[in-house]
Amino acid sequence: MKNSEELYLSAREAAAELAISPATLYAYVSRGLIRSEPTADSRKNRYRAEDVRSLKDRRSPSPEPRGLRSFDADLPVLDTEIATITEDGPIYRGVNCVDLSERDTLEHTATLLWDVSGVDPFAPDNCPHVSDEMRAIAQAARRAAPIDRAIAVLALASSADPRAFTRAPDGRALVGARIVRLLVATMLNAEPSAEPLHQLVARAWAPDNKHAADLVRRALVLLADHELNASTFTARCAASTGLNLYDAVIAGLAALKGPKHGGAGVLASQLVKTLVDRDVEPMVRERVALGERFAGFGHGVYKRGDPRAQSLLNALARTGAPRKFTREVPERIAEATGELVNIDYALAVLVHALRFPPGSELALFAMSRSVGWIAHASEQLALGKLIRPRARYVGPAPGRRTVIADSKS
Repeated sequence: MKNSEELYLSAREAAAELAISPATLYAYVSRGLIRSEPTADSRKNRYRAEDVRSLKDRRSPSPEPRGLRSFDADLPVLDTEIATITEDGPIYRGVNCVDLSERDTLEHTATLLWDVSGVDPFAPDNCPHVSDEMRAIAQAARRAAPIDRAIAVLALASSADPRAFTRAPDGRALVGARIVRLLVATMLNAEPSAEPLHQLVARAWAPDNKHAADLVRRALVLLADHELNASTFTARCAASTGLNLYDAVIAGLAALKGPKHGGAGVLASQLVKTLVDRDVEPMVRERVALGERFAGFGHGVYKRGDPRAQSLLNALARTGAPRKFTREVPERIAEATGELVNIDYALAVLVHALRFPPGSELALFAMSRSVGWIAHASEQLALGKLIRPRARYVGPAPGRRTVIADSKS
């Protein structure tokens, strides 16, 4: 009989055998490709060696281009120096984003993710130019959803920016800052400015709340990047075709809107609103009995809970947000379902506590994540490779096509 040392591998050993990052290992686990179990050390898991080696045997023997490895046909894997995901939270170029959120701004986070040191992208004089056409579109779309308005304005913005297609790393960072400032201002129905982004948001949406600016600052830092999520991968694929950063951000915005991605925050807000005038325990029990899921709970990577969510909920609790939402709801749902709170729920509680406008969950997410999209798009542009995953064909075999008879025969 094999002993446990032969049956299991540590995270380091499993990642080394597959030549992948820890984040990719966790992704394989979340997809059921590799089984994992807790160890005596609650901070670590162990991984079934047979699963790791079976996955390794399925790798294609043909050489693959630098920067792209695909061990499973359903899961493209790209090399990146920007960020990774750990049980302790996302790591931005070696810095834990939860720690970063204690003190830093989205602007500083952007310079970290963009790996900028030669220029100040957010210098006061680096504001976007708003053309007459952009202004007209923004005015016509004032009542549209913020993300739709931003897509419409950004579609014209590259034509108004003579340096939109720069290839210089510092130049791309300057373009990135102009995009972020334009995006935030457009979503707020405001003029672009050099004011700190979190202060701009707080003044527009919660001018009388003394805690709003700092809470928004924290949320923006926590949401800036999350490795190759759907919207980031979309932005990166778009950039790989050689287009500019404005268009890459548009691609990211379109992907973010889906209810399984950025739209999950809107669904979590509906849960919060449902609970405002109801007792938590009977409502949770009722929904569990009906087999319903809770938006904002559970995560494919964070098996012990999303550290970003806990950080934001703790900050909300310190500023007087209702304990019902910062503690009781997460605890009751975890007890009933085993699913722990994630950042979508925490963002919904933030929006509720600060009385932000409906739909601002998605807008905040987009404002913040645009920084990550720009980082990944810039990295892909510098690599110069077209992202072209292969498809695994599961259709009819050649020569077995069914011919439809002519209706006249």
